[in-house]
Amino acid sequence: MDLVALLSSLGTVFLVEMPDATFLAILVLATRYRALLVWIGAAAAFTIQTGVAVALGTVATLLPRTPMLIIVGCLFIIGAVMLFREAREHQTDDDAEAEELAEAEQKVSAKAKPATGGKVIAISFVVLLFAEFGDLSHLLIISLVARYEAPIEVFSGSLLALLIVAALAVTAGQAFLKLIKIHIVFYLGAVLCLLLAAGVAWDVLTDTGVI
Repeated sequence: MDLVALLSSLGTVFLVEMPDATFLAILVLATRYRALLVWIGAAAAFTIQTGVAVALGTVATLLPRTPMLIIVGCLFIIGAVMLFREAREHQTDDDAEAEELAEAEQKVSAKAKPATGGKVIAISFVVLLFAEFGDLSHLLIISLVARYEAPIEVFSGSLLALLIVAALAVTAGQAFLKLIKIHIVFYLGAVLCLLLAAGVAWDVLTDTGVI
């Protein structure tokens, strides 16, 4: 087992998702429905999303190694820039978190109807299934698979991170937002993306014989 791939995936996805709109959507859903049912729906959605991302990353490994690594490195750098920008926005704008929460409530309200039991799971599943496709965490999972060529470890680490995030959102979401300075989480995620980009750059240099 590639522990580096597992832990890198766990840490990266966790830091990216903790202050993400998906976290806020789960939090809002948990205020309307039974928390466990929301978590089950979210877990099902995350399993499919992670599986798709890992499959795309596996396909990417079929490309020539050096060009593929350059693309992956660029994606990590783009991720770092996006996270730094989010961190700065939250650090300078005291209303940023409240605005994002209000936006999440508006989006969820459009789909969240009175429901119980299996219908709550289905609503949570639908709301969250398409929230992740194409967002930063999805792209990073693809990049992590391509970087480490360890799809099982990346899938396990990424899904575990998402399940932990969902559990925190349904059990202690509001308390977490009050306790943690969100911009610090964004900064940590950005630094981790830069470290991953540096690792990719090292691989490119060694593969091409520069080092």
